[in-house]
Amino acid sequence: MRRCLLLSGLLAVSAVLWAQQDSSKSSPPPSSSAPAAHEPSAAERNPFPEDDAKAPPPKPSSSAAGREPSAAERNPFPEDDPAESVGPAPSPRTSTMEPPRSDRVRVEDLGPGEGDSSSKDTQIDLSAPADDAKAHPQSSTAVADAEAAALSANGVSEFHTWDPHRAAKSVEVGDFYFKRKNYRAAEERYREALRYKDNDAVATIRLAECLEKLGIMDDARAEYESYLKILPHGPQAGDAQKALARLKVETAGPK
Repeated sequence: MRRCLLLSGLLAVSAVLWAQQDSSKSSPPPSSSAPAAHEPSAAERNPFPEDDAKAPPPKPSSSAAGREPSAAERNPFPEDDPAESVGPAPSPRTSTMEPPRSDRVRVEDLGPGEGDSSSKDTQIDLSAPADDAKAHPQSSTAVADAEAAALSANGVSEFHTWDPHRAAKSVEVGDFYFKRKNYRAAEERYREALRYKDNDAVATIRLAECLEKLGIMDDARAEYESYLKILPHGPQAGDAQKALARLKVETAGPK
């Protein structure tokens, strides 16, 4: 019984193996079962052939032809490119800020009249005639006298610069002489102070007092009046008014 079962089992196994071997031989390879790919036809590649007729033919490539492109092909509009313009490029101008110098001018370029000023032609000869000294021997003296008369008429005898410090110093020296009753020396110092500082109120009132001491009443009265014009309400305005009243009485008394 066991032998029958073992024999039937072996038969079953061999039947299964034989069936598998047979099926592998009968099935075709996978590549042969797939449908073969076919190339597309002309109708499939270009479904609209009338559009290809309207399109311009493609230009031949210069690189494919193996030649260098010409200048016209590289730049069809040379007037727009300054690098392709005809003619040499202008050289850059170097500007110098130095002013023109006269020592760079050549003498031969100046002509025959070099060194002459252009204003020389318009100069007027103001020199006196040759015989002027003989014909008018006193002309220089007359001119000097006329100038002196003009200066004296305007009250100008000597020119002094404006110097208030010198004026104050002269008043101080004049006061020194006035206290010692040296009225002449004091008068000179007060007048000197007025030359350095015109219309000085202190020098004017001191000069008026000095002239009154010297008995020069008219000049003293004029200086008192000048002080009142300079400082009508000055610290010595009352003294000046009293002095004018006193001088008026003194000058009216002898008459």
